[in-house]
Amino acid sequence: MRQLALAALLVAVCCSPKPGTPVVSKEPISVRGWILDVESGAESTRYRTVETEAARKAAMFQAMNIWIDNAPYVSGGVAPTGAFLLLDVPPGTAVIELTPPGGATARLRMDNLPGNADVYLPALVLRRDQIIVTEPNAVKVRMAAHVAKAAPSGQFATIGGHRAPVINTPIAEMVDRRDYPQVPGGGPAPLATVK
Repeated sequence: MRQLALAALLVAVCCSPKPGTPVVSKEPISVRGWILDVESGAESTRYRTVETEAARKAAMFQAMNIWIDNAPYVSGGVAPTGAFLLLDVPPGTAVIELTPPGGATARLRMDNLPGNADVYLPALVLRRDQIIVTEPNAVKVRMAAHVAKAAPSGQFATIGGHRAPVINTPIAEMVDRRDYPQVPGGGPAPLATVK
């Protein structure tokens, strides 16, 4: 019996995470949104058309890296349309980091994020080392609740320095929280094809 107890103790010690190791929250949040563009600072002299801009953005978005600072377990990515999705983000304070190809890492700080929330961040622009929220009134922070219709919870989250109300939302309306959001206009214009 003593050997069995010793073996169980040894397994518990070996399998528990080391102190300081980040672990997934029991109340993870989802962060979704879309990137409008990356400001390079230098104006390009090349000829721009709708098609060349669509191709430039699609290639840039596919090569872009996205993650949450100090949360290596977060999954997600950036779609060719610029839409992004991050799952298992820790509640409380989180910092989104985006690195475009050949560019500097841009950051967006989010504070007071309640557990099990869904955060929607539309029309982000990367400017040097910052992520700019161009439409702060369109930012949504939703929490699944047993309510008949969406209503303010009285709590507020801070996204990039902007206060956003936390909205209690019917559970049935939260089915999209694990999907890439639809980019207005359907994403980049399709490339012209020649027959």
